[in-house]
Amino acid sequence: MTDKILILDFGSQYTQLIARRIRELNVYCEIHPFNHHPKPDETVKGIILSGSPSSVNETKAPDIDLQQFISQYPTLGVCYGAQLMAKKLGGEVGKSAHREYGRATLVQTGESNALLDGLSYESQVWMSHSDTILQVPEGATVIGTTASIPVAAFQLNAYPAAFGIQFHPEVYHSTEGPALLSNFLFKICQCTGDWTPGHFIDESVQQIKEQVGSDTVILGLSGGVDSSVAALLLNKAIGEQLQCIFINNGLLRKNEFDEVLEAYEQLNLNIHGIDASQRFYDELKGVSDPETKRKIIGRVFVEVFQDEAKKIKDAKWLAQGTIYPDVIESVSVNGPSATIKSHHNVGGLPETMHLGIVEPLRSLFKDEVRRVGKALNLPAEILNRHPFPGPGLAIRILGDITPEKVNLLQEADAIYMEKLKSYGWYDQIWQAGTILLPIHSVGVMGDERTYEQVVALRAVTSTDGMTADWVHIPYEILADISNTIINRVRGINRVVYDISSKPPATIEWE
Repeated sequence: MTDKILILDFGSQYTQLIARRIRELNVYCEIHPFNHHPKPDETVKGIILSGSPSSVNETKAPDIDLQQFISQYPTLGVCYGAQLMAKKLGGEVGKSAHREYGRATLVQTGESNALLDGLSYESQVWMSHSDTILQVPEGATVIGTTASIPVAAFQLNAYPAAFGIQFHPEVYHSTEGPALLSNFLFKICQCTGDWTPGHFIDESVQQIKEQVGSDTVILGLSGGVDSSVAALLLNKAIGEQLQCIFINNGLLRKNEFDEVLEAYEQLNLNIHGIDASQRFYDELKGVSDPETKRKIIGRVFVEVFQDEAKKIKDAKWLAQGTIYPDVIESVSVNGPSATIKSHHNVGGLPETMHLGIVEPLRSLFKDEVRRVGKALNLPAEILNRHPFPGPGLAIRILGDITPEKVNLLQEADAIYMEKLKSYGWYDQIWQAGTILLPIHSVGVMGDERTYEQVVALRAVTSTDGMTADWVHIPYEILADISNTIINRVRGINRVVYDISSKPPATIEWE
Protein backbone atom coordinates (compact mmCIF):
# COMPACT_ATOMS: atom_id res chain seq x y z
CA MET A 1 0.00 0.00 0.00
CA THR A 2 1.42 3.40 -1.05
CA ASP A 3 2.74 5.77 1.60
CA LYS A 4 0.87 9.06 1.72
CA ILE A 5 1.58 12.58 2.98
CA LEU A 6 -1.52 14.65 3.74
CA ILE A 7 -1.23 18.38 3.00
CA LEU A 8 -3.81 20.57 4.71
CA ASP A 9 -4.32 23.67 2.58
CA PHE A 10 -4.94 27.00 4.32
CA GLY A 11 -5.02 28.90 1.02
CA SER A 12 -1.36 29.50 0.22
CA GLN A 13 -0.33 30.24 -3.36
CA TYR A 14 2.50 27.75 -2.82
CA THR A 15 0.48 24.72 -1.67
CA GLN A 16 0.53 22.97 -5.06
CA LEU A 17 4.28 23.56 -5.18
CA ILE A 18 4.74 21.69 -1.88
CA ALA A 19 2.91 18.73 -3.43
CA ARG A 20 5.02 18.85 -6.57
CA ARG A 21 8.26 18.84 -4.57
CA ILE A 22 7.11 15.85 -2.53
CA ARG A 23 6.03 13.96 -5.66
CA GLU A 24 9.47 14.67 -7.18
CA LEU A 25 10.92 12.70 -4.24
CA ASN A 26 8.73 9.72 -5.27
CA VAL A 27 6.38 10.07 -2.33
CA TYR A 28 2.62 10.25 -2.94
CA CYS A 29 0.76 13.16 -1.36
CA GLU A 30 -2.70 14.72 -1.46
CA ILE A 31 -3.90 18.28 -0.92
CA HIS A 32 -7.13 18.80 1.00
CA PRO A 33 -8.75 21.98 2.36
CA PHE A 34 -8.06 22.37 6.09
CA ASN A 35 -11.81 22.40 6.70
CA HIS A 36 -12.69 19.46 4.46
CA HIS A 37 -10.19 16.64 4.65
CA PRO A 38 -10.51 12.86 4.95
CA LYS A 39 -9.78 11.08 8.18
CA PRO A 40 -6.16 9.90 8.00
CA ASP A 41 -5.84 6.15 7.43
CA GLU A 42 -2.99 3.70 7.88
CA THR A 43 -1.30 4.88 4.66
CA VAL A 44 -0.73 8.41 6.02
CA LYS A 45 2.87 8.80 7.16
CA GLY A 46 2.87 12.50 7.91
CA ILE A 47 0.99 15.83 7.84
CA ILE A 48 2.02 19.17 6.35
CA LEU A 49 0.21 22.37 7.33
CA SER A 50 0.47 24.89 4.49
CA GLY A 51 0.87 28.64 4.45
CA SER A 52 -2.02 31.08 4.15
CA PRO A 53 -2.78 34.71 3.24
CA SER A 54 -4.61 34.92 6.59
CA SER A 55 -3.26 35.92 9.99
CA VAL A 56 -3.62 33.46 12.89
CA ASN A 57 -4.77 36.44 14.99
CA GLU A 58 -7.81 37.19 12.81
CA THR A 59 -11.20 36.46 14.35
CA LYS A 60 -12.10 33.96 11.64
CA ALA A 61 -8.62 32.64 10.97
CA PRO A 62 -8.43 29.12 9.47
CA ASP A 63 -8.18 26.64 12.33
CA ILE A 64 -7.92 22.89 12.93
CA ASP A 65 -7.88 20.43 15.82
CA LEU A 66 -4.09 20.40 15.94
CA GLN A 67 -3.78 17.86 18.73
CA GLN A 68 -5.25 15.00 16.68
CA PHE A 69 -2.44 15.40 14.16
CA ILE A 70 0.70 16.15 16.19
CA SER A 71 -0.09 13.45 18.74
CA GLN A 72 -0.35 10.73 16.05
CA TYR A 73 1.64 11.80 12.98
CA PRO A 74 4.88 13.55 12.14
CA THR A 75 3.80 17.12 11.37
CA LEU A 76 5.49 20.01 9.56
CA GLY A 77 3.97 23.49 9.79
CA VAL A 78 5.04 25.82 6.98
CA CYS A 79 4.73 29.60 7.54
CA TYR A 80 1.05 29.99 8.61
CA GLY A 81 1.09 26.33 9.64
CA ALA A 82 4.04 26.99 11.94
CA GLN A 83 2.40 30.10 13.40
CA LEU A 84 -0.82 28.17 14.01
CA MET A 85 1.12 25.45 15.84
CA ALA A 86 2.91 28.04 17.97
CA LYS A 87 -0.21 29.98 18.93
CA LYS A 88 -2.44 26.98 19.66
CA LEU A 89 0.19 25.44 21.94
CA GLY A 90 0.73 28.58 24.03
CA GLY A 91 3.30 30.57 22.06
CA GLU A 92 2.91 34.14 20.82
CA VAL A 93 2.42 35.34 17.25
CA GLY A 94 2.37 39.02 16.32
CA LYS A 95 3.04 41.49 13.55
CA SER A 96 6.59 41.67 12.27
CA ALA A 97 8.38 44.97 12.56
CA HIS A 98 8.35 44.90 8.76
CA ARG A 99 6.85 42.48 6.26
CA GLU A 100 9.34 39.70 5.60
CA TYR A 101 9.33 38.79 1.96
CA GLY A 102 12.16 37.41 -0.15
CA ARG A 103 15.53 35.84 0.45
CA ALA A 104 16.92 35.39 3.95
CA THR A 105 19.74 33.37 5.51
CA LEU A 106 18.71 30.55 7.82
CA VAL A 107 21.24 29.99 10.60
CA GLN A 108 21.03 26.79 12.64
CA THR A 109 21.24 27.10 16.41
CA GLY A 110 23.17 23.88 16.81
CA GLU A 111 20.36 21.99 18.51
CA SER A 112 20.29 18.38 17.33
CA ASN A 113 17.26 17.62 15.15
CA ALA A 114 16.31 15.44 12.19
CA LEU A 115 14.70 18.18 10.09
CA LEU A 116 17.85 20.22 9.43
CA ASP A 117 20.26 17.30 9.63
CA GLY A 118 22.86 17.50 6.89
CA LEU A 119 21.91 21.03 5.78
CA SER A 120 24.53 23.77 5.73
CA TYR A 121 24.97 25.71 8.97
CA GLU A 122 23.82 28.76 6.98
CA SER A 123 21.56 28.44 3.93
CA GLN A 124 19.35 30.66 1.79
CA VAL A 125 15.58 30.44 2.37
CA TRP A 126 12.51 32.25 1.03
CA MET A 127 10.28 34.23 3.39
CA SER A 128 6.74 35.43 2.72
CA HIS A 129 4.85 36.55 5.83
CA SER A 130 3.75 39.64 7.74
CA ASP A 131 3.19 37.89 11.12
CA THR A 132 6.02 36.27 13.02
CA ILE A 133 6.47 33.94 15.98
CA LEU A 134 7.50 36.13 18.90
CA GLN A 135 7.69 33.31 21.42
CA VAL A 136 7.63 29.54 20.96
CA PRO A 137 5.39 27.34 23.14
CA GLU A 138 6.77 26.19 26.48
CA GLY A 139 9.16 23.30 25.99
CA ALA A 140 9.73 23.97 22.27
CA THR A 141 13.27 24.38 20.96
CA VAL A 142 14.34 26.97 18.40
CA ILE A 143 16.48 25.21 15.79
CA GLY A 144 16.91 28.03 13.26
CA THR A 145 16.97 31.83 13.12
CA THR A 146 17.55 34.60 10.59
CA ALA A 147 18.87 38.13 10.95
CA SER A 148 15.29 39.42 11.04
CA ILE A 149 13.45 36.84 13.13
CA PRO A 150 14.50 34.91 16.23
CA VAL A 151 12.27 31.91 15.38
CA ALA A 152 12.72 30.70 11.80
CA ALA A 153 12.39 27.01 12.72
CA PHE A 154 11.43 25.14 15.89
CA GLN A 155 10.77 21.65 17.22
CA LEU A 156 8.10 20.65 19.74
CA ASN A 157 9.91 18.66 22.42
CA ALA A 158 6.74 16.97 23.66
CA TYR A 159 6.16 15.74 20.11
CA PRO A 160 9.57 14.86 18.64
CA ALA A 161 8.19 14.56 15.14
CA ALA A 162 6.48 17.99 15.09
CA PHE A 163 8.28 20.94 13.51
CA GLY A 164 7.47 24.47 12.41
CA ILE A 165 9.29 26.63 9.86
CA GLN A 166 8.50 30.24 8.89
CA PHE A 167 10.02 29.97 5.42
CA HIS A 168 8.99 28.10 2.27
CA PRO A 169 11.22 25.08 1.49
CA GLU A 170 9.17 24.30 -1.63
CA VAL A 171 10.22 27.52 -3.40
CA TYR A 172 13.21 27.43 -5.74
CA HIS A 173 14.95 30.23 -3.82
CA SER A 174 15.17 28.04 -0.69
CA THR A 175 18.34 26.40 -1.96
CA GLU A 176 18.32 23.45 0.46
CA GLY A 177 14.54 23.13 0.59
CA PRO A 178 14.54 19.74 -1.18
CA ALA A 179 17.00 18.39 1.42
CA LEU A 180 14.78 19.62 4.26
CA LEU A 181 11.69 18.01 2.71
CA SER A 182 13.68 14.83 2.12
CA ASN A 183 14.60 14.76 5.82
CA PHE A 184 10.96 15.16 6.79
CA LEU A 185 9.78 12.45 4.40
CA PHE A 186 12.44 9.81 4.91
CA LYS A 187 14.09 10.41 8.29
CA ILE A 188 11.02 11.62 10.19
CA CYS A 189 8.01 10.09 8.38
CA GLN A 190 9.88 6.93 7.32
CA CYS A 191 8.44 7.00 3.78
CA THR A 192 9.74 4.43 1.31
CA GLY A 193 9.84 6.68 -1.77
CA ASP A 194 8.46 4.06 -4.16
CA TRP A 195 5.81 6.16 -5.92
CA THR A 196 7.17 6.02 -9.50
CA PRO A 197 5.46 6.01 -12.93
CA GLY A 198 5.77 2.21 -13.02
CA HIS A 199 4.24 1.89 -9.57
CA PHE A 200 1.40 4.23 -10.56
CA ILE A 201 0.70 2.24 -13.74
CA ASP A 202 0.53 -1.07 -11.88
CA GLU A 203 -1.80 0.35 -9.21
CA SER A 204 -4.02 2.10 -11.77
CA VAL A 205 -4.42 -0.97 -13.97
CA GLN A 206 -5.54 -2.98 -10.96
CA GLN A 207 -7.95 -0.24 -9.81
CA ILE A 208 -9.47 0.12 -13.28
CA LYS A 209 -10.05 -3.62 -13.54
CA GLU A 210 -11.75 -3.67 -10.15
CA GLN A 211 -13.86 -0.60 -10.97
CA VAL A 212 -15.24 -1.50 -14.39
CA GLY A 213 -15.10 -5.28 -14.44
CA SER A 214 -16.24 -6.57 -17.83
CA ASP A 215 -18.21 -3.40 -18.76
CA THR A 216 -17.63 -1.22 -21.83
CA VAL A 217 -15.93 2.17 -21.28
CA ILE A 218 -16.24 5.20 -23.59
CA LEU A 219 -13.45 7.80 -23.77
CA GLY A 220 -13.51 11.09 -25.67
CA LEU A 221 -10.03 11.62 -27.10
CA SER A 222 -8.76 15.11 -27.85
CA GLY A 223 -5.36 14.34 -29.34
CA GLY A 224 -3.70 15.85 -26.27
CA VAL A 225 -1.45 14.27 -23.68
CA ASP A 226 -4.01 13.79 -20.87
CA SER A 227 -6.68 11.92 -22.82
CA SER A 228 -4.03 9.91 -24.69
CA VAL A 229 -2.33 8.71 -21.50
CA ALA A 230 -5.73 7.91 -20.00
CA ALA A 231 -6.52 5.85 -23.12
CA LEU A 232 -3.28 3.86 -22.87
CA LEU A 233 -3.84 3.14 -19.18
CA LEU A 234 -7.39 1.97 -19.84
CA ASN A 235 -6.30 -0.06 -22.84
CA LYS A 236 -3.61 -1.77 -20.74
CA ALA A 237 -6.23 -2.61 -18.12
CA ILE A 238 -9.29 -3.61 -20.17
CA GLY A 239 -8.22 -3.80 -23.84
CA GLU A 240 -11.16 -4.26 -26.22
CA GLN A 241 -13.65 -3.03 -23.62
CA LEU A 242 -12.43 0.53 -24.29
CA GLN A 243 -14.15 2.45 -27.10
CA CYS A 244 -12.60 5.83 -28.03
CA ILE A 245 -14.28 8.70 -29.85
CA PHE A 246 -12.23 11.44 -31.56
CA ILE A 247 -14.26 14.37 -32.89
CA ASN A 248 -13.03 16.81 -35.51
CA ASN A 249 -14.65 20.13 -34.63
CA GLY A 250 -13.07 21.84 -37.65
CA LEU A 251 -10.90 23.88 -35.28
CA LEU A 252 -7.89 21.60 -35.02
CA ARG A 253 -4.45 22.35 -36.42
CA LYS A 254 -3.64 21.56 -40.05
CA ASN A 255 -3.97 17.81 -40.83
CA GLU A 256 -4.30 17.10 -37.10
CA PHE A 257 -7.43 14.97 -37.37
CA ASP A 258 -5.86 12.49 -39.81
CA GLU A 259 -2.44 12.47 -38.14
CA VAL A 260 -3.80 11.85 -34.65
CA LEU A 261 -6.18 9.14 -35.90
CA GLU A 262 -3.27 7.37 -37.54
CA ALA A 263 -1.17 7.61 -34.37
CA TYR A 264 -4.00 6.21 -32.23
CA GLU A 265 -4.61 3.33 -34.61
CA GLN A 266 -0.93 2.36 -34.35
CA LEU A 267 -1.48 2.09 -30.59
CA ASN A 268 -4.18 -0.56 -31.21
CA LEU A 269 -6.95 1.56 -29.72
CA ASN A 270 -10.58 1.06 -30.72
CA ILE A 271 -11.18 4.52 -32.13
CA HIS A 272 -14.12 6.12 -33.91
CA GLY A 273 -13.13 9.27 -35.85
CA ILE A 274 -16.03 11.68 -36.40
CA ASP A 275 -15.74 14.69 -38.74
CA ALA A 276 -18.33 17.16 -37.44
CA SER A 277 -16.60 20.29 -38.79
CA GLN A 278 -19.57 21.68 -40.69
CA ARG A 279 -21.90 21.25 -37.72
CA PHE A 280 -19.58 23.35 -35.58
CA TYR A 281 -19.14 25.99 -38.30
CA ASP A 282 -22.91 26.30 -38.71
CA GLU A 283 -23.44 26.81 -34.98
CA LEU A 284 -20.59 29.34 -34.70
CA LYS A 285 -21.61 31.45 -37.70
CA GLY A 286 -21.59 35.15 -36.84
CA VAL A 287 -20.54 34.63 -33.20
CA SER A 288 -17.63 36.78 -31.98
CA ASP A 289 -17.92 36.78 -28.17
CA PRO A 290 -15.22 34.47 -26.74
CA GLU A 291 -17.32 32.99 -23.93
CA THR A 292 -20.26 32.41 -26.27
CA LYS A 293 -17.93 30.61 -28.68
CA ARG A 294 -16.65 28.40 -25.85
CA LYS A 295 -20.17 27.50 -24.73
CA ILE A 296 -21.35 26.70 -28.26
CA ILE A 297 -18.34 24.47 -28.87
CA GLY A 298 -18.86 22.71 -25.54
CA ARG A 299 -22.57 22.17 -26.21
CA VAL A 300 -22.10 20.89 -29.77
CA PHE A 301 -19.29 18.60 -28.63
CA VAL A 302 -21.63 17.08 -26.06
CA GLU A 303 -24.36 16.61 -28.66
CA VAL A 304 -22.02 14.97 -31.18
CA PHE A 305 -20.41 12.83 -28.51
CA GLN A 306 -23.80 11.65 -27.23
CA ASP A 307 -24.97 10.80 -30.75
CA GLU A 308 -21.90 8.63 -31.28
CA ALA A 309 -21.94 7.12 -27.79
CA LYS A 310 -25.49 5.87 -28.31
CA LYS A 311 -24.17 3.67 -31.12
CA ILE A 312 -21.90 1.84 -28.67
CA LYS A 313 -23.89 -0.93 -27.04
CA ASP A 314 -23.76 -1.74 -23.35
CA ALA A 315 -21.54 1.22 -22.41
CA LYS A 316 -21.58 1.66 -18.62
CA TRP A 317 -18.65 4.01 -18.00
CA LEU A 318 -17.35 7.34 -19.27
CA ALA A 319 -13.59 7.88 -18.95
CA GLN A 320 -12.14 11.38 -18.63
CA GLY A 321 -8.62 12.81 -18.64
CA THR A 322 -9.17 14.84 -15.46
CA ILE A 323 -5.85 15.68 -13.79
CA TYR A 324 -5.02 16.73 -10.23
CA PRO A 325 -5.04 20.54 -10.68
CA ASP A 326 -8.66 20.23 -11.91
CA VAL A 327 -9.56 18.28 -8.77
CA ILE A 328 -7.85 20.79 -6.45
CA GLU A 329 -9.52 23.70 -8.26
CA SER A 330 -12.98 22.22 -7.68
CA VAL A 331 -12.49 21.73 -3.92
CA SER A 332 -10.52 24.84 -3.00
CA VAL A 333 -10.32 26.24 0.53
CA ASN A 334 -13.00 28.81 -0.28
CA GLY A 335 -15.32 26.36 -2.02
CA PRO A 336 -15.66 25.53 -5.72
CA SER A 337 -13.86 28.10 -7.81
CA ALA A 338 -15.90 30.48 -9.92
CA THR A 339 -13.20 30.44 -12.56
CA ILE A 340 -13.37 26.82 -13.71
CA LYS A 341 -13.15 27.09 -17.51
CA SER A 342 -16.31 26.51 -19.45
CA HIS A 343 -14.53 24.84 -22.37
CA HIS A 344 -13.66 21.49 -20.77
CA ASN A 345 -14.48 19.08 -23.58
CA VAL A 346 -16.58 16.69 -21.54
CA GLY A 347 -18.40 19.28 -19.43
CA GLY A 348 -21.98 18.16 -18.82
CA LEU A 349 -21.55 14.60 -20.09
CA PRO A 350 -21.78 12.76 -16.76
CA GLU A 351 -25.18 14.24 -15.85
CA THR A 352 -26.79 13.68 -19.22
CA MET A 353 -25.43 10.26 -20.15
CA HIS A 354 -26.07 8.41 -16.87
CA LEU A 355 -22.70 6.68 -17.01
CA GLY A 356 -20.25 5.95 -14.23
CA ILE A 357 -17.05 8.01 -14.28
CA VAL A 358 -13.51 6.67 -14.64
CA GLU A 359 -10.69 9.18 -14.09
CA PRO A 360 -7.38 7.30 -14.05
CA LEU A 361 -5.24 10.47 -13.98
CA ARG A 362 -7.05 12.43 -11.29
CA SER A 363 -4.11 12.11 -8.87
CA LEU A 364 -1.42 13.35 -11.30
CA PHE A 365 0.06 16.74 -12.11
CA LYS A 366 0.71 17.56 -15.80
CA ASP A 367 4.42 16.73 -15.69
CA GLU A 368 3.61 13.41 -13.98
CA VAL A 369 1.13 12.59 -16.75
CA ARG A 370 3.95 13.00 -19.26
CA ARG A 371 6.24 10.72 -17.25
CA VAL A 372 3.53 8.04 -17.11
CA GLY A 373 2.93 8.49 -20.84
CA LYS A 374 6.62 7.96 -21.52
CA ALA A 375 6.57 4.77 -19.42
CA LEU A 376 3.58 3.60 -21.50
CA ASN A 377 5.51 4.31 -24.74
CA LEU A 378 3.16 7.05 -25.93
CA PRO A 379 4.59 8.30 -29.28
CA ALA A 380 6.76 11.41 -28.91
CA GLU A 381 4.61 13.41 -31.34
CA ILE A 382 1.71 13.16 -28.88
CA LEU A 383 3.70 13.00 -25.62
CA ASN A 384 5.61 16.21 -26.37
CA ARG A 385 2.72 18.14 -27.90
CA HIS A 386 2.21 21.63 -26.60
CA PRO A 387 -1.02 22.18 -24.65
CA PHE A 388 -3.85 23.08 -27.01
CA PRO A 389 -7.07 24.83 -25.92
CA GLY A 390 -10.30 22.83 -25.79
CA PRO A 391 -12.10 25.22 -28.17
CA GLY A 392 -9.15 24.90 -30.53
CA LEU A 393 -8.50 27.64 -33.07
CA ALA A 394 -11.85 29.26 -32.27
CA ILE A 395 -10.21 31.26 -29.49
CA ARG A 396 -7.15 31.97 -31.63
CA ILE A 397 -9.35 33.62 -34.24
CA LEU A 398 -10.40 36.92 -32.74
CA GLY A 399 -13.90 37.64 -33.96
CA ASP A 400 -16.33 35.40 -35.83
CA ILE A 401 -15.38 31.98 -37.21
CA THR A 402 -15.47 31.02 -40.88
CA PRO A 403 -13.89 28.04 -42.68
CA GLU A 404 -11.78 30.52 -44.67
CA LYS A 405 -10.33 32.08 -41.50
CA VAL A 406 -9.67 28.63 -40.02
CA ASN A 407 -7.81 27.60 -43.17
CA LEU A 408 -5.76 30.82 -43.14
CA LEU A 409 -4.76 30.31 -39.51
CA GLN A 410 -4.03 26.60 -39.99
CA GLU A 411 -1.59 27.38 -42.81
CA ALA A 412 0.23 30.10 -40.86
CA ASP A 413 0.33 28.02 -37.67
CA ALA A 414 1.67 24.96 -39.52
CA ILE A 415 4.60 27.04 -40.78
CA TYR A 416 5.25 28.36 -37.26
CA MET A 417 5.30 24.85 -35.76
CA GLU A 418 7.41 23.47 -38.62
CA LYS A 419 10.01 26.22 -38.16
CA LEU A 420 10.16 25.83 -34.37
CA LYS A 421 10.85 22.13 -34.81
CA SER A 422 13.44 22.57 -37.56
CA TYR A 423 15.35 25.11 -35.47
CA GLY A 424 15.21 22.88 -32.37
CA TRP A 425 13.04 25.30 -30.40
CA TYR A 426 9.76 23.39 -30.19
CA ASP A 427 10.78 21.22 -27.23
CA GLN A 428 12.19 24.25 -25.39
CA ILE A 429 8.77 25.91 -25.41
CA TRP A 430 5.85 24.97 -23.18
CA GLN A 431 3.17 26.32 -25.51
CA ALA A 432 3.20 28.12 -28.83
CA GLY A 433 0.44 29.17 -31.18
CA THR A 434 -0.63 31.61 -33.85
CA ILE A 435 -3.46 34.12 -33.42
CA LEU A 436 -5.45 35.60 -36.30
CA LEU A 437 -6.23 39.23 -35.50
CA PRO A 438 -9.47 40.96 -36.55
CA ILE A 439 -7.63 43.72 -38.41
CA HIS A 440 -6.17 44.33 -41.84
CA SER A 441 -2.99 46.24 -42.55
CA VAL A 442 -1.49 47.91 -45.59
CA GLY A 443 1.46 46.16 -47.21
CA VAL A 444 3.47 46.09 -50.43
CA MET A 445 4.09 42.93 -52.46
CA GLY A 446 5.95 43.43 -55.71
CA ASP A 447 4.57 46.61 -57.23
CA GLU A 448 1.15 46.23 -55.62
CA ARG A 449 -0.29 47.53 -52.40
CA THR A 450 -2.06 44.91 -50.27
CA TYR A 451 -4.64 45.17 -47.55
CA GLU A 452 -4.53 41.83 -45.77
CA GLN A 453 -4.70 40.23 -42.35
CA VAL A 454 -2.31 40.16 -39.40
CA VAL A 455 -1.23 37.19 -37.28
CA ALA A 456 0.44 37.28 -33.87
CA LEU A 457 2.89 34.59 -32.78
CA ARG A 458 2.81 33.46 -29.14
CA ALA A 459 5.39 31.32 -27.32
CA VAL A 460 5.70 30.87 -23.55
CA THR A 461 7.58 28.84 -20.97
CA SER A 462 5.70 27.50 -17.96
CA THR A 463 5.37 24.44 -15.72
CA ASP A 464 1.62 24.30 -15.21
CA GLY A 465 0.10 27.29 -17.02
CA MET A 466 -0.58 29.24 -13.81
CA THR A 467 2.23 31.66 -14.70
CA ALA A 468 4.14 31.98 -17.96
CA ASP A 469 7.04 33.96 -19.44
CA TRP A 470 7.36 34.85 -23.11
CA VAL A 471 10.15 33.08 -24.95
CA HIS A 472 13.12 35.03 -26.31
CA ILE A 473 13.24 33.39 -29.74
CA PRO A 474 16.23 34.77 -31.70
CA TYR A 475 15.40 37.57 -34.11
CA GLU A 476 16.77 35.73 -37.12
CA ILE A 477 14.41 32.80 -36.46
CA LEU A 478 11.42 35.12 -36.02
CA ALA A 479 12.41 36.88 -39.24
CA ASP A 480 12.47 33.56 -41.13
CA ILE A 481 9.08 32.54 -39.68
CA SER A 482 7.56 35.91 -40.60
CA ASN A 483 8.95 35.91 -44.15
CA THR A 484 7.83 32.34 -44.79
CA ILE A 485 4.27 32.95 -43.55
CA ILE A 486 3.88 36.13 -45.59
CA ASN A 487 5.32 34.53 -48.74
CA ARG A 488 3.40 31.26 -48.50
CA VAL A 489 0.03 32.23 -47.02
CA ARG A 490 -2.01 34.39 -49.36
CA GLY A 491 -4.14 36.73 -47.24
CA ILE A 492 -1.54 37.54 -44.54
CA ASN A 493 0.86 40.44 -45.00
CA ARG A 494 2.04 41.17 -41.45
CA VAL A 495 3.37 39.07 -38.54
CA VAL A 496 3.87 40.36 -34.97
CA TYR A 497 5.32 38.66 -31.87
CA ASP A 498 3.59 38.74 -28.46
CA ILE A 499 6.05 39.64 -25.65
CA SER A 500 3.54 39.63 -22.77
CA SER A 501 3.94 37.39 -19.72
CA LYS A 502 1.26 35.86 -17.49
CA PRO A 503 0.32 37.70 -15.36
CA PRO A 504 -0.83 40.26 -16.39
CA ALA A 505 -1.63 38.79 -19.83
CA THR A 506 -3.07 35.31 -20.31
CA ILE A 507 -1.51 32.65 -22.52
CA GLU A 508 -4.41 32.60 -24.97
CA TRP A 509 -5.80 35.87 -26.31
CA GLU A 510 -9.43 34.88 -25.67
